[in-house]
Amino acid sequence: MLIKESHPHYHGHRKRLKERLAENPRGLAEYEVLELLLSYANPRRDNKPLAKALLERFGSLRGVFSARAAELTAVDGFGQGYAQFWMLWREFWARINEDPVRKRAVLSSPDVVARMAMARLGSLEDEEFWLALVDNKNRLIGWEQVSKGTVDQTAVYPREVLALALLRKASGVILVHNHPGNDPKPSRQDVELTKRIITAAREVDLRVLDHLVVTEKSYFSFQSEGML
Repeated sequence: MLIKESHPHYHGHRKRLKERLAENPRGLAEYEVLELLLSYANPRRDNKPLAKALLERFGSLRGVFSARAAELTAVDGFGQGYAQFWMLWREFWARINEDPVRKRAVLSSPDVVARMAMARLGSLEDEEFWLALVDNKNRLIGWEQVSKGTVDQTAVYPREVLALALLRKASGVILVHNHPGNDPKPSRQDVELTKRIITAAREVDLRVLDHLVVTEKSYFSFQSEGML
């Protein structure tokens, strides 16, 4: 006797969601967009309850996207499979925003590097220090991590900045680091470090064009604020 295979109830629901997505993406509710996204991380589960729980916890799709790993995994049902998917999603987004490096974009304002940095560093739990490297025409030629730190500091030495710039044959650099606390205002240590790097850079004719402090939604530019 043949037994008809039964499918979970959410299979038909998901199929209808995908049909609606194809017809009118903007017609989907936020929880439905998130539900479909979660289904690619775990297709064997009804993801609607988790999608709604995440939106209730973080308020919006942007809030879910930028939530820290520990916050996400604290939501019931958000396991390591989802966490790895989120990591991939964020890496995808960060690389899209790093396209100016591949195109050797000419820098005319801090915005280009700030957008790259906010996408890469803005939602991190710990501080990281990066360099945007430019040639003598201010074209981006590199975007490199210098160091990783803790929630409120990262150890950076001027010689590390200079060594990386010289290795990449850069004419100038933009210093970049993030503040996990969502306040981009530089600390006294940030100001002192910037001065030390500028002094050391003069010895090798390296231009320090700016120092950007970024969070998820904003940034502080030393150059724009007249602090260089």
